[in-house]
Amino acid sequence: MGLSAPAWAAAPRSVRAVVGGYVLLLGLGTAVHVVHLVVGGLDPYPGLPAWLTGYFVSLTVLDPLAALLLWRGRRCGVLLTGAVFVTDAAANGWANYALDATGGITVGRVGQAMITAAALVFLALAPRLWRRAGPPAG
Repeated sequence: MGLSAPAWAAAPRSVRAVVGGYVLLLGLGTAVHVVHLVVGGLDPYPGLPAWLTGYFVSLTVLDPLAALLLWRGRRCGVLLTGAVFVTDAAANGWANYALDATGGITVGRVGQAMITAAALVFLALAPRLWRRAGPPAG
């Protein structure tokens, strides 16, 4: 398994770099959510509604799954990666703006801005990745 999979082998270096970068970002996201679970135990996101906590916990599975499918050159990986970044940006936006009454710039808001930027860049590049990716798994 690697970026030498047929879908990415013939792709320009820039496409392979984008895929590698997003696989790394998804890996980082996985690590962050695992740390929250290890440190937070049964309440990894105190103060958040159960539905939002459930979504963030689900990212411990969705992030690595998206990374694996994208890395393997699957179109479903392109779709899942886009969905993960867009919904993560929205969920973090809700948590950091609708639920957090703190004014000004916070660490969470900076993180949310970075996730949103990554989501927008991915959406802009997704058609190019889609064309180079292989058929859906299965």
